[in-house]
Amino acid sequence: MERPHCPTDVALIRQLLLDMAQERAVGNLLKLIVDRLAAQPQVALARIWLVRPGDICAQCPMREGCPDQGLCLHLVASAGTSVDSKEQWTRLDGQFRRFPFGVRKVGLIASTAEPLEVPDIETQSHWLARPQWARSEGIRAFGGQPLVYKGTLLGVLAVFTRACLGEENLSWLRMIADHAAAAIANSRAFEEIERLKDQLQLERDYLRDEIMEAHEFGEIVGRSPSLRNVLRQIDLVAATEASVLILGESGTGKELVAREVHRRSARRDRPMVTVNCASIPRELYESEFFGHMKGAFTGAIGDRPGRFELADGGTLFLDEVGEIPVALQSKLLRVLQEGEFERVGDDRTRHVDVRIIAATNRELKRETADGRFREDLYYRLSVFPIEIAPLRRRKEDIAVLAGHFVDLASRKMNRTRPRLTQAGILQLQQYDWPGNVRELQNVIERSVITAQHDRMKFELPSDRTTTTTQTPSEAPPDAIVTDTEMRRRERENVLTALRATNWKISGEDGAADLLGLKPTTLASRMKKMSIERPS
Repeated sequence: MERPHCPTDVALIRQLLLDMAQERAVGNLLKLIVDRLAAQPQVALARIWLVRPGDICAQCPMREGCPDQGLCLHLVASAGTSVDSKEQWTRLDGQFRRFPFGVRKVGLIASTAEPLEVPDIETQSHWLARPQWARSEGIRAFGGQPLVYKGTLLGVLAVFTRACLGEENLSWLRMIADHAAAAIANSRAFEEIERLKDQLQLERDYLRDEIMEAHEFGEIVGRSPSLRNVLRQIDLVAATEASVLILGESGTGKELVAREVHRRSARRDRPMVTVNCASIPRELYESEFFGHMKGAFTGAIGDRPGRFELADGGTLFLDEVGEIPVALQSKLLRVLQEGEFERVGDDRTRHVDVRIIAATNRELKRETADGRFREDLYYRLSVFPIEIAPLRRRKEDIAVLAGHFVDLASRKMNRTRPRLTQAGILQLQQYDWPGNVRELQNVIERSVITAQHDRMKFELPSDRTTTTTQTPSEAPPDAIVTDTEMRRRERENVLTALRATNWKISGEDGAADLLGLKPTTLASRMKKMSIERPS
């Protein structure tokens, strides 16, 4: 029996094929296809389903017919106009938003990867899921085509028409489906390229910033017992996948330790992404960690991956982790335990493989007891704690750090390297460094800038400097001491300076320079005090 002929706007179809080839965004491409098909006079409804993992299996009305609840067809684009209400059929959340493979017409097309055409529904009405809807809308025919690209099923394209479908119409539909499959594959490839490009650019920016900071802050430098203990702990934990919690005052170098753990781990070839939790506005925490979709909130002008996605396969360093709001801590705990999260404004669950290193200057145990930090999150983060001692408790490191920072600052500022004298080191060691290593670096940089005649002078708050010659038995500063005690202290002070400079009297790093005296004056005092260099 000869199939009826229905007119097709050939010019519009040809333009559709050309426009599909130009579209690089999958969402825009799908909308373009169904909108153009629905604009055809005889087309009542055009829809596209794509193959994706099952996501609503427990609530799916077709669950019983689903063969494995693994993959199914997701309705991703719909366009058409109702005869009765003139309503645009663009909703994607109706009864047929999911189709298991093999179920009804659309599922059968997917399971066989073969087209299914019903040119005249009156002769094959058993295919209709809703006969009353078809009669009220004047539906006369159905055409369904698999979207196949290089042997892989991508989805199904289907149209319901208010006129019988002739051979010419079905030929055009097959051609559109073939072009659509190629266009979808190309658009996905373009989107993946753009995603990888954006991710690489962000990773490059992160790495560039970290390299700059690393060069400014230096490698782990020091020789104190406490620092050697930290290095031993890094060696122990780096090769594992355990979460690390780095504890210490601000400026002690917690991020430097985190970078060293990452550098010695199996993830060293992947990025270490840093998040300063104290600098994120409260309302942007979720977006910063998990990313967002275009239009999720005011200012979300495009899709943006979060820090967890950027760190996938690598390490995420959560600096000042104690600043994370309690409301977000449960979501953070979920991604740490399950490796799953959703972007803001998206219902798609994403999976990441990230190692967590956290740092804080707070006492998280006390924060937990006071209800400001979740106890389960604290234990999840502190599998392996590393505590960094403040600089005032490792004075042995000051000389090495100071020399290192002088080198860095001189190169950075294109200055001739000034001399770091023994007297200068002793001055630095007499200060208690409330800002720790970061404050030391700032003092050194300032001194390099102001150095004159190859000499460095350090500007340190006098109320924080201590004297190395002070002993516990001495009287308070405001107490009156005897003349004999004053002479004893002066003699002890001179001896301390001589021992510190290995009995060198003159020169920039000599005892006289350290005491602020002329070499001849110091020699005279030594003779008066009967001080002689030990043989």
